[in-house]
Amino acid sequence: MLNPELGESYAVDDFGEFVRAALPGLLRYGHALTGNPHDAADLVQTVLEKIGSRWARVVRNTGDPLAYTRRAMANTHISRWRRTRKESLVAELPDVAAVAAQDPFENEPLWQALRALPPRQRAVIVLRYYEGLSEAEIATTLGVSAGTVKSQASKAMATLRTRLQATEEGRC
Repeated sequence: MLNPELGESYAVDDFGEFVRAALPGLLRYGHALTGNPHDAADLVQTVLEKIGSRWARVVRNTGDPLAYTRRAMANTHISRWRRTRKESLVAELPDVAAVAAQDPFENEPLWQALRALPPRQRAVIVLRYYEGLSEAEIATTLGVSAGTVKSQASKAMATLRTRLQATEEGRC
């Protein structure tokens, strides 16, 4: 919290400590949301810039700055996804070997299936199974009800099961 004697400078120090402590987890969460480490770093930077400029209010008005930050990341990612999903395809495809070298998990069936989920479902699955949050914590983080978390998790798991079974049948 803010120390009234130290005022705004205390909030800035607190923000620096928060970033140092939370950054590795935020980058992992961002990578799971976006599908690659470069977009994850951009997402984290964008959200931390927004939050940093109003850190005193964030600390004062939220009970959990980490949950607030994760929620902001999910919302920002979903907004970006909605804006960019209407982009047209490029004329030339990138070199497959170069793309595969960027992310060793890119061609893993589970990773591909996870990336194909809608952003909200992906966020629920990542927070639940990757970050280990409870349904209540996910609901708080994403600003939705616990019922929505359960529903989104159920839909996501059904989609993942179907896609992974189809992948397995294709391999046999």
